[in-house]
Amino acid sequence: MTKKSASKNEQRPKPGARLTMQDIARLAQVSTPTVSRVLNGSPLVTEETRERVMAVAQAHGYAVNRNAAKLRHTRTNTVAVMLDFGSHRHGAIGDPFIFELLAGVSEALSIRNQDLLLSPPGLEDVRAFRDFYQARGADGFIVLGQGTRDAMLRELGRADVPLVVWGAVAPDAGYCAIGSDNFLGGELAGRHFLAKKRKHWLFVGDIRHEELRLRYEGLCAAAKEQDDVTVDFLPIASMAFHATADTVTAYLAAGRLPDAVFAFSDTAAMAVIGAFKERGLAAPTDYSLVGYNNIPPAAHFSPAITTINQKTDVAGALLVEKLMQQVDGGRARSTTLPTEIVVRDT
Repeated sequence: MTKKSASKNEQRPKPGARLTMQDIARLAQVSTPTVSRVLNGSPLVTEETRERVMAVAQAHGYAVNRNAAKLRHTRTNTVAVMLDFGSHRHGAIGDPFIFELLAGVSEALSIRNQDLLLSPPGLEDVRAFRDFYQARGADGFIVLGQGTRDAMLRELGRADVPLVVWGAVAPDAGYCAIGSDNFLGGELAGRHFLAKKRKHWLFVGDIRHEELRLRYEGLCAAAKEQDDVTVDFLPIASMAFHATADTVTAYLAAGRLPDAVFAFSDTAAMAVIGAFKERGLAAPTDYSLVGYNNIPPAAHFSPAITTINQKTDVAGALLVEKLMQQVDGGRARSTTLPTEIVVRDT
């Protein structure tokens, strides 16, 4: 073998060997830093060079090690999305509304080429969130549902950790939140009941949740517009469908008979309809009913459910946009989405 042929063979990786950036650089006749820029999407590379490097990489089956790339950069390009498992029985979330929100967030993150890390375990207090962030587990957090964690989230908002929350919007919260006007939602439900001449109202939900507390207060505010209206409150230990159905069934069995029900969600409204039906009562003849969220099944349920609409079609994009503003070092303002009642059969 001549020296020339030996030199030529050294230019090619051995069969079966794992291709490195140095190998790609030699084959594409560019520097190793140029290969790195191409693989990391840097704009400091001409389109011709980018195409040549990518052609070589793809021809030899080179795959970018994203985890290793993250370690070389300040950002992880990962966002942790936290669900409120604690508010559901056995941690099982079955409400379609949560998954609509999650789908919107996932789509918005994918457009930005960000990874989604779903509810990392052990993040139950401010210190755990802060430690996870400082250990570069994620660039920031999107929390879908305040649940009973508002006090913890307020403290976390003061900890200089990028954070956006879907839930009740409060000017003094100290963290960025996106959500509907929950108080107005309650008022709209109450005015619907007033228009239907209903006198004995029932709110179904856990008012330890900031969002639900505001809805209940809005409902009570509407009730004060008429002296002979009463509002009862039925706490639900879990937001799960069966827990709601069982609680409403027990309430009715005790002899209570409201003529209007405001449920904390459309899924809960469906559970209410089932519990009333067992006692031979139907909406809208025997009672009026308003749900919350306007999930797609609400329009096709029998009877079709009157509900408070939340703009979930823009929520995911807004949550991601607000978080990225913080990750980039800016400040993000809370946003209250348009809130309206959608009147259907109930």
